[in-house]
Amino acid sequence: MKALVLEADWRPRDGYAPTAWEVETRKAITGSSVWHRPRLALEALAQPGLGPKDVLIRPRACGVCGSDVHFVETDDQGYVLYPGLTRFPVVIGHEFSGEIVEVGREVTDVRGGDMVTCEEMIWCGECIPCRNGYPNQCERLEEIGFTIHGAQAEYITVGAKYCWKINELAEVYGDVDKAYEAGALTEPTTVSYNGMFTRAGGFKPGGYVVVYGTGPIGFAAIALARAAGAGRIIALEVSPLRQELARKVGADDVFDPVALQKRGTRPREVVMELTHGQGADMQVEAAGAMSKTVPEMEESLAIGGKIVIIGRAAERAPIYLEHFQTHAAQIFGAQGHSGYGNFPNVIRLMAARRIDLTPIITSRFSLAQGVEALQKAMRREDGKIMIRS
Repeated sequence: MKALVLEADWRPRDGYAPTAWEVETRKAITGSSVWHRPRLALEALAQPGLGPKDVLIRPRACGVCGSDVHFVETDDQGYVLYPGLTRFPVVIGHEFSGEIVEVGREVTDVRGGDMVTCEEMIWCGECIPCRNGYPNQCERLEEIGFTIHGAQAEYITVGAKYCWKINELAEVYGDVDKAYEAGALTEPTTVSYNGMFTRAGGFKPGGYVVVYGTGPIGFAAIALARAAGAGRIIALEVSPLRQELARKVGADDVFDPVALQKRGTRPREVVMELTHGQGADMQVEAAGAMSKTVPEMEESLAIGGKIVIIGRAAERAPIYLEHFQTHAAQIFGAQGHSGYGNFPNVIRLMAARRIDLTPIITSRFSLAQGVEALQKAMRREDGKIMIRS
């Protein structure tokens, strides 16, 4: 089969000592400190095997994620920008949906022909974090498209327990192709859902919500905030195209933080003005620029306000803890999307047309054009790029 494969050299940075576990598993906990000189190419691989509890899926739609872009982008020393768990070479692609082609002999809850989307976090269910209800913090975690082969390929094998049916989306959209695209947007939407509602506990209807960064995670945060009854949604984004898309999915006000700075205005001032001096009840970091965004959030929090960190970046953010004490405010870290009903709840919201993120898809490529798709994604001209088959 054909697949989009990313390779890189294992070359720990000076001063970074990989743990014995990292060396043994060849999995880097902090990818940006280990992987050097990434290369992406369409390759021919053997079709994956099928275990008794697995399903074989033909991906029909797979989104290009910011993480994929950070795999191929490098710093001035040639190291990948992605700071998380990684093992290369790997077939990339983790935001996907597809058709089940074959099921293992012990699989009973899905069958051939079913339309499904899948979790990217492959949790074991046996380690202490999993047993205590924290599947996204699994000690034996594998990640589709990060440490094990992903969906930018003609076929992928996934454990049946990680699959969720999206057959009803075909009925809602009246178009199988569009349903597969909506299904591929489930994964990034569940990441926002997990951060905003599972981890942070949501906000009261009528609350003020601010989203920093409107890539797919930020778009999802806006749409979810609208569905949850936010009184006002403010977005901060530098891309003109993404600013417009942010409005389409539910933002009331959208500002370019760079343009604000040129006028001598800071985001915190805009947020305080639009919230009538009360501050934001929830602020979502989806930009991966914590050193810039967190100080703005901190100074524009409502009493009891919440900051949700979803963006990824290998950097520290300055915070003044006294401010959180005096405002009874909190910061919530969020990783992943598994467990807690996140996937079925997002699929239900899509099926009920409470949220529709398909307008953010601005470019489509075939698998054979996968390298070209990543190159376009690096130019940051799009909302969401989708690879179709």
